[in-house]
Amino acid sequence: MTCAAAGGDGRPWPSWLAAGPSPAPSDAPADGPGTAPGTARPAPGAPLAEAADVHVRLGQREVLAGIGLTVRAGEVLALVGPNGAGKSTLLAALSADLPASSGVVRIDGRPVGDWSAPDLALRRAVLPQSAALSFPFPVEDVVRMGRAPWAGTALADADEEAVAAAMAATEVTDFAARPFSALSGGERARVALARVLAQRAPLLLLDEPTAALDLRHQELVLRICRERSAAGDGVVVVLHDLGLAAAYADRVAVLHDGRIAADGAPSEVFEDGLLSRVYRQPVEVLPHPRTGAPLVVPVRDGAPGDSGPSRSAVRNAHCGLTSA
Repeated sequence: MTCAAAGGDGRPWPSWLAAGPSPAPSDAPADGPGTAPGTARPAPGAPLAEAADVHVRLGQREVLAGIGLTVRAGEVLALVGPNGAGKSTLLAALSADLPASSGVVRIDGRPVGDWSAPDLALRRAVLPQSAALSFPFPVEDVVRMGRAPWAGTALADADEEAVAAAMAATEVTDFAARPFSALSGGERARVALARVLAQRAPLLLLDEPTAALDLRHQELVLRICRERSAAGDGVVVVLHDLGLAAAYADRVAVLHDGRIAADGAPSEVFEDGLLSRVYRQPVEVLPHPRTGAPLVVPVRDGAPGDSGPSRSAVRNAHCGLTSA
């Protein structure tokens, strides 16, 4: 790899880092999606990522089929659905980490294949399901890795502030010097999120960021998502907790068997029949007594001696099944 100016520690930076972000297309609006990342946020509602009739095949199996989805600046979009529905695959396709078998995925208005990996890193930040490192890097160094795309650019001057702010937001400052490998699963998850936040890309793609977290830190992570969307970022988050999706997402896309079964506001999408069919588990959707947000409650067996309908009968009714 050709190298250029040396970084602060004496190591040479790759030439693409020394060159800085790619310039905006000449026909791009000043504040639109083509604006150089990190200098301004896209206009509210501007499309940051789009999937148009996207299909993804893994081996002989079609994992995603006919996906059409737009991620917009200033919104939190939750991807929900049962295991194997295609949520993580869709996130990987949107991030350009997994190529579409057919259809087009665009980031910042261009097909993902038109961007180099460095340019993509300036425009989207990705949090995978699991975070593993081969070496015992200190926590602060792991978070600082999120600033690598900006090295050698004018925006590298913001590194210290970006790292400190990300660590404070995720509450990992107190163990900044500890080895990443010595952390608990939940602590690692928060450090990994801090790395993504430090990257300061306008599009955040988060795969199950709450999976290893306790109740308090689940709420913390989703509040961060809301804060980032309020600041103009687009946030896509894969969630299993429908309560969190209802409380924090502007939009919810429900995936089922590799397709989008519904896409809209939680109040529109979270409906008894749809969720019961998709999850093959009878549920009731009730309004929260204070906020009115949808609460998804599984239908469970009654108390011992309850003479009401059997659980199997309720399940069949909700899921559109017939008794033998």
